[in-house]
Amino acid sequence: MIDFRYHLVSIVAVFLALTVGLVLGTTMLQDPLLNTLQSETADLRSQSEELRAERDAADQVNAGADRMAEAVSDDTLSGLLTDLGVVVVSAPGADTETADALAGRVEQAGGEVVGRVQISDAFLDGGNATFVDELALQITRDPRDLSGSPHEKAGAEIGRALAASEEDPSGEGGSGDEEASPSESPSAQAGEGGDGGYDPAAVLEAFTEGGLITVEGDPAESADAVVVLAPSGGSSPEGQDPQTANAVLNTITTALHREVGATVVAGDGPSARGEGMLAQARAAEAAFATVDVASRPMGEVITILALAENLKEAGGAYGIGEGVAGFLPDPLPEPREDSEDSSDASPEPTGSDGASDAGGGTDEARRTVRDGE
Repeated sequence: MIDFRYHLVSIVAVFLALTVGLVLGTTMLQDPLLNTLQSETADLRSQSEELRAERDAADQVNAGADRMAEAVSDDTLSGLLTDLGVVVVSAPGADTETADALAGRVEQAGGEVVGRVQISDAFLDGGNATFVDELALQITRDPRDLSGSPHEKAGAEIGRALAASEEDPSGEGGSGDEEASPSESPSAQAGEGGDGGYDPAAVLEAFTEGGLITVEGDPAESADAVVVLAPSGGSSPEGQDPQTANAVLNTITTALHREVGATVVAGDGPSARGEGMLAQARAAEAAFATVDVASRPMGEVITILALAENLKEAGGAYGIGEGVAGFLPDPLPEPREDSEDSSDASPEPTGSDGASDAGGGTDEARRTVRDGE
């Protein structure tokens, strides 16, 4: 029979084993373990200090690059956008300070910011696709000209309204009433001017009344180029999937590029990663230009260089993100006055009566800007 002394001996044996284990652990194992932990801690501390030093050095280099960009920006940008009207389009979540800075760079390059367009959250909401489609079809001059998704149609209509005019669209007007939208709503009538012709300003007003965009200035029929601000930090409107929202933005931008001409999308680093707007555009090899360092002064200069390049060539991807062609265009685009001087010697277009066709020359110049010829 097991008695109390047996239990006592068992308990004493357990505590004795624990005591021996503690003694061994604090003597034989203490030094190697502590030495290992101390060594690893020292290595991590050294790596942290090295990374901090590299970060500080990178910050200093970036600050110096920004100062240099400011110092040479006048010479670098001079004449690149001479006599061109530029519209600044901001996506939801785009940085307003960057938009203001890029507008200043446009003017520094000899261009004119003829207006600004703010895209609303509602425009990107997939639940509004039917409304967007119906509105585009109601206000268009000819519904047969529109194809693709609702946002492709809307982007095309906005682009046509913004694009610098090549000819008077109302000149087609004789039978315009026969092809007018059947809807009698105010938004359907917005695409018609007082004489029954096409009214670009009314088209923009219709999209504004529909809650899809906000317009500043008077950009109708004035844009030769477009600067699009991507959402800052790769963000998207609240409650919307970033991938879907940025895909819609790229669809709208593609339509603007097709209708207006030279286009650059300016964003920051996060917008060029994952499902960001720039990342998606680059993956699809978009025809418009992209710049992923636009949030810095040097990036502002690169954005204008990329826009000027896109006047004549397919858009390039610039910055530091994946898929870029380089940090900036190489060779740098030439000022417009230099390239236009060589074309002054070409024969001036003449009408059927042999008289000079000055208006046609202007229209051809605008057409060249849009087509990238």
